[in-house]
Amino acid sequence: MSNFEDTAFGAGHDHIFLGAAHEENERRTWMVIALCSAMMVAEIVGGSLFGSLALVADGLHMSTHAGAMLIAALAYTYARKHATDSRFVFGTGKLGDLAGFTSAIVLAMIALLIGYEAVSRFFSPVPIHFSQAIPIAVLGLLVNLASVWLLSGDHHGHSHGHSHGHGHGHGHGHGHDDEHAHEDEVQRIFGAAGVFAVSIFEDGVPPVFRITPETANSKLTSDGISVETIRPDGTRQTFTFADRGSYLESEEEIPEPHAFKAIVRLPDGEHQIEFEEHEHDHDDAHAAATRDHNIRSAYIHVIADAAVSVLAIIGLVLARAFGWLWMDPLAGVIGALVIANWSWGLMRDTGGILLDMNPDRRMAENVRHVIESNGDKVLDLHVWRLGPGHMSAVVSLATNEAQRNPSFYHAALKRFRGLSHVTVEVNPTRVAA
Repeated sequence: MSNFEDTAFGAGHDHIFLGAAHEENERRTWMVIALCSAMMVAEIVGGSLFGSLALVADGLHMSTHAGAMLIAALAYTYARKHATDSRFVFGTGKLGDLAGFTSAIVLAMIALLIGYEAVSRFFSPVPIHFSQAIPIAVLGLLVNLASVWLLSGDHHGHSHGHSHGHGHGHGHGHGHDDEHAHEDEVQRIFGAAGVFAVSIFEDGVPPVFRITPETANSKLTSDGISVETIRPDGTRQTFTFADRGSYLESEEEIPEPHAFKAIVRLPDGEHQIEFEEHEHDHDDAHAAATRDHNIRSAYIHVIADAAVSVLAIIGLVLARAFGWLWMDPLAGVIGALVIANWSWGLMRDTGGILLDMNPDRRMAENVRHVIESNGDKVLDLHVWRLGPGHMSAVVSLATNEAQRNPSFYHAALKRFRGLSHVTVEVNPTRVAA
């Protein structure tokens, strides 16, 4: 008979899996819509009053720009207002990805239209009114740069906010090998009892010390083991250790920055080592799991429009200076190819999330490692993204330990930042007498 338990860390069962910067990004998007709408009205009214067809045309183009932003803004608003709606089984965190996929399709259509128009002008050139076209292109570029500034900040998904759905407790279960610790965070001690690696481990968990024997005859127990850090300002802190089987792990988290001298107390005496601060790099898997594709799609829209404006200005200036009328449609073809490339990248990333592809394979490996390092066997495991910075895991496992219920595994998996929802099925196995 199997035990089954479903838990959403930190969110109870309200299943709110919105990005940490959701409301901020929503405000930014509405601000860009207001800017584009104001410019659209000014251009259409001004063009009508002064008889400028080019100004009216750019105003209508600006309306499509505002419409694309509207997709993102409405997605943010709807996701926030319906975040607690029980009809959405896993919340509304993916609504931004759906909006991003829709925007990617719109971008692809824009690329096709620009490309078609540019190719047509190669074969059938039209007269260009440079005195009107160049100032309008410059004005469009300024609006796009203002939009880029408003939207910039979290579009790459490297937000360091910690509202990932659960608190970081001190109950660190069995975890990963120190191969995932940064190389410059590993120091080795050569003592009478053998060789030991002392590392700062922080792969998806709050930073902790680990002491790992590196020679076959090196054995350690947590009794009497401690590390005392001495920071440049003289501040001292002592860390105690718990036995994790193949290594010891500090029960206290290491506060930033990780620059200090450390006195490691082992059975054979004291050893002094030193750690230097390093740059925290975020790999592609982490970025993919935390990226807000809705703000990213809005950002790509304005960047694409800005790129087209720059190319248009270059083409128009060269066409007027040297009479190279073919430069204008050539700039259009280049712009269409750039937009098509960005559109494909956005479509690929958001489509994968909508189809429940796992953007962070390391998370699945980490979950499997935690369970199997406890001597249990993973029978089935699925990890996927629920929203920006929120991952879900469904795991079925077999164990010989009768006392291990789903809560045991929830406590062990709570160490992972971003693993916001976990469902565990425990299948006890009988050991033959």
